[in-house]
Amino acid sequence: MKSLEATIRNSKTKGDINSLRQNGNVPAIIYGGTEENQKISLSKKQIKNLIDQENFLSNMIALNVGGKQINVLPRDISFDPITDDPIHIDFLRIVKGGRIILEIPVKFINAEDSPGLKKGGVLNIVRRKVELKCPTENIPNELVVDLQGLEIGTSIKISSIQLPENVKPTIQGRDFVIATVAAPTVFKEPEKAVTEEGAEGAEGTAEGAEATSAETADKPTEGDKEEKGKSEKPKDEKAPAEKK
Repeated sequence: MKSLEATIRNSKTKGDINSLRQNGNVPAIIYGGTEENQKISLSKKQIKNLIDQENFLSNMIALNVGGKQINVLPRDISFDPITDDPIHIDFLRIVKGGRIILEIPVKFINAEDSPGLKKGGVLNIVRRKVELKCPTENIPNELVVDLQGLEIGTSIKISSIQLPENVKPTIQGRDFVIATVAAPTVFKEPEKAVTEEGAEGAEGTAEGAEATSAETADKPTEGDKEEKGKSEKPKDEKAPAEKK
């Protein structure tokens, strides 16, 4: 369980709250149980470090408020729309003997020891979180799924996950699926439309076109013949002898 130092705040106006934020603090409130709501403030740096960690909203935190430890769960966080910094947090006070509904993340381990995944199978995750009803003193941080030995076609259901004592899923009456080891999807390239016979025909057509082109190039046109006739000089004829 993580622990944080918190300070009791007496801010009443919007100006007081803005002043807290400008000094690097985040206003928050603790509610729930039989005690009154308590206004506190926390270091923004510490809060940001916790928020950046996985499963912040499902992990219990011990707040040290004026020398007294209060166990709480983060229930709601408001963020600045421009800077994305936390600007307010609601904490639920954990009361012994109570029960709470939480979404608990699922963690998959030993993927390298799954024969199905080694063969090219794909882990198809159906639920990354499972909603559970938990005793306040026994809240799991995560649900662990061991993939060791799983083959292609295996379905991992909620019944295969060991839950802590008195922790139950809110979905009752059916053994719902968490994930499956699915067969790899193979995409076939579309076959070429031209068949072998069509290819031969196209080749023959191409050869015929080449031959026709060659003949056309060698055969003189009518215009060429006329030009040739005009340009050819007559053969030398013997000049008639001069009469003496």
